[in-house]
Amino acid sequence: MRALLAASCAAMAVAALAVAPSAFAADAITAQYRTSASGATTDQAESWFKLVNSGTTSVPLSDVKIRYYFKSDTPDVGYRFACSWAVRGCGNVTGQFGTLTGGTADRYLEVGFTSGAGALNPGADSGDLQLRFYRTNWGPITQSDDYSFRAESTYSAWNRVTVYRGSTLLWGTPPGGSPPTTTTTTTTPPNPNGPKMFDDFAYTNSSDSRIGQRGWTVRSGGGGPGVPGATWDPSRITFPTVDGQKVMRLDSWNNGSAARQTELYHQRKFFEGTYASRVKFSDAPVFGPDGDHVVQTFFTITPLDAPMAPNYGEIDFEYLPNGGWGEPANIMYETTWETYQNEPWVADNIHNEQRASYNGWHDLVFQVANGRVKYYIDGVLVADHGDKYYPETPMSINFNLWFISGGLQGSSAERAYQQEVDYVYFAKDQVLSPAQVRTAVQDYRNAGVAHVDNV
Repeated sequence: MRALLAASCAAMAVAALAVAPSAFAADAITAQYRTSASGATTDQAESWFKLVNSGTTSVPLSDVKIRYYFKSDTPDVGYRFACSWAVRGCGNVTGQFGTLTGGTADRYLEVGFTSGAGALNPGADSGDLQLRFYRTNWGPITQSDDYSFRAESTYSAWNRVTVYRGSTLLWGTPPGGSPPTTTTTTTTPPNPNGPKMFDDFAYTNSSDSRIGQRGWTVRSGGGGPGVPGATWDPSRITFPTVDGQKVMRLDSWNNGSAARQTELYHQRKFFEGTYASRVKFSDAPVFGPDGDHVVQTFFTITPLDAPMAPNYGEIDFEYLPNGGWGEPANIMYETTWETYQNEPWVADNIHNEQRASYNGWHDLVFQVANGRVKYYIDGVLVADHGDKYYPETPMSINFNLWFISGGLQGSSAERAYQQEVDYVYFAKDQVLSPAQVRTAVQDYRNAGVAHVDNV
């Protein structure tokens, strides 16, 4: 009897092992792929996926993994994953990197899902998964030799991307070589002593050589935004002492037709982290008639490479003391951009607004982290944006004061508006509260530090 039971148990175990590989036999998921970065080299790979369930069973997406295979770039400084937009929600999409040896690829991106992504029902698809990854030093990525790369701008099935349910391969052909050996996570804990940029604007004038040495450009010449024919005048940016503290003053002038506008911007190297500035907005000109549609700003931006380019990014605080863009009076905008085109005008952005006066000094903070852009004014959260509007590339930090085209009131009398900036601060890869920002700035000032930049 004991021998019979043993034999029976052994037979059941063998049967279980035989059934396990076909446990998902009714599952059939196809991976469709496209990219929005089709060049042989790029600053970030933009691998977009859509999963299609052509089987007869409903599959929890939390059981599913997608793998995209590539060759590491030299030097191998590591990679970071980001979700730009997903129908199932970027908060329900995960990404990590693994290594391979001996084949045509030595790295792979593994995309997974949380339970919040739901299930993939028979005949349904996952919707867009607009994903990207980049080197931690933002160095170039060579895509032309990557196993899974295909310069295709529309979705179609692609068998060089694999789909697994558990350890069972449902779709695609992996590259040759040994099985995956290690998996590395894409995130690291914030470093409280990590890179920072702080500038107290302790300069003599707009020609001070330290401005350029520290990465700033005082804009000159023509070009938008603004009224047609306006010029950007470096001489109208000054650095007076106000209440015992050096500030940057933007002073923009017009006479109803000609205009001189002002802008200062930093080099393009800022991405995720906390941005902050203390800004004095003004509701009225310092002289001359009031009523012009003027824009006073603190923002970050990535240049637009082409109309509707997906790598464009912009994060704005814009104050319009006299209204404009269809608004009759004071309004503050917080706007996060996906992209745009000029002709014909198409804007793909999301914004919040406060219809109130912001005359005077205000603490402005925005946090860029974990797929969200959060805006604060004087310590109060006023906007929270994300999904496809989350930035994708490094940006410059900018301040400008300009007049809206068609928004000058009829008088030919001269007038000028001013905006002042007490400081600007950036903490890379850290999410700091407005109170923490104030403490950090005060620590610099207590130590007599007027400028830091190790970003």
